[in-house]
Amino acid sequence: MRRSACIAARLVLVAGLVLPFGVGQAQSLPGPDNRPAPGNEVPAVTPREAGYRPRVNYQLQCSGCHHVDGEGSRKNDVPRMKDFVGHFLEVEGGREFLVRVPGVSLSSFTDAQLADLMNWMLTSDIAGDSTPAHFKPYSAQEVAGLRAEPLDQIHTTRDVLLQRMRDRQIAIRDGLEDRP
Repeated sequence: MRRSACIAARLVLVAGLVLPFGVGQAQSLPGPDNRPAPGNEVPAVTPREAGYRPRVNYQLQCSGCHHVDGEGSRKNDVPRMKDFVGHFLEVEGGREFLVRVPGVSLSSFTDAQLADLMNWMLTSDIAGDSTPAHFKPYSAQEVAGLRAEPLDQIHTTRDVLLQRMRDRQIAIRDGLEDRP
C-alpha cells in the first residue's frame, strides 16, 4: 500500500473534522446503552428555570464583567456600578438604558426575573446611595417593552446620559471617567 493511502486509511471523518483513527472512534451521539455519570442522572436546569434569587442571578449574569461587588474593570472598559448605577435613574433616558444594555436585554432571564434583578441591584449595596428616593421598581411588563429594543450604540447613548448627569452636577464615578 502506498504511504499516502495508508495515512488516508487511518483517518476518519467525524462531525466534519478529520481526526486520527484512534481519536475518531469516540461516540459523538449517545447510544442506547449510554448512561449518565453518577450524580448526573437528572439534567441540569438553566438559571432561568432554576428560579434563583436576584442576588444569585446577578452573580451568574453580571458579576463576570462587573464583579461581585459591582466595581467593574477599567482594564476591560467595564464601568463601575458600585455606588453609581442608580444615578442613571435621575436623567432622561437612564431608566430605559439600564434595561436596554445588551448584557441585560439579551440575557436568558424571563422579564419578571430581569425586573427582580434590576430592582435588587438598584436597592442593594451595588447601587448604594446612588438610587434616588423616588425609585419606582421595574415591572415585568416594563422590562418586556424595553428589552425588545436592545441598544446598538451603547457608548454613544451612555456618553449622552453621562453628560446629562454632569449637567445636573452628578459626579461621574464609573471608574472610566478620565478615559480619553
